[in-house]
Amino acid sequence: MLISKMAAEGGGKEMNEIKTQFTTREGVYKLLTHSEYSRPNRVPFNSQGSNPVKVSFVNVNDQSGNGDRICFNVGRELYFYIYKGVRKAADLSKPIDKRIYKGTQPTCHDFNHLTATAESVSLLVGFSAGQVQLIDPIKKETSKLFNEEGLLSSQNQASSPSGTVV
Repeated sequence: MLISKMAAEGGGKEMNEIKTQFTTREGVYKLLTHSEYSRPNRVPFNSQGSNPVKVSFVNVNDQSGNGDRICFNVGRELYFYIYKGVRKAADLSKPIDKRIYKGTQPTCHDFNHLTATAESVSLLVGFSAGQVQLIDPIKKETSKLFNEEGLLSSQNQASSPSGTVV
């Protein structure tokens, strides 16, 4: 009786209807889409934040025919995956490489396309504190860290009286 009363109050909708959201006193609960659910750590999207997500692609020409690789950063995390294209979802629970940085966060990155192979790829990563790191996400190696002291950054540049940057 109670169920039929609730169905009648709900505008006469069928009782077998699957709800995509509902409201409680704690807040609104809603069904996540596949892309929202599979996002690493389900980090909320903040369009007004100062930490944009950057994406880099490289093709390593491996024997499987699927040589595309993708790298992207989300906050302090950097991910490296096999890229299967826009029509197939990547298994985001199994990255080739994942790095979490403390004290600084990746702000930009790019691959060396000229030296990329199926066994090794060079990825240059820039950080918010001015450091630049060379890594190989396939071998899971960290090669070099440049500007470790953060001496070079856009805030440290001084202008001469002629207007040129010193």
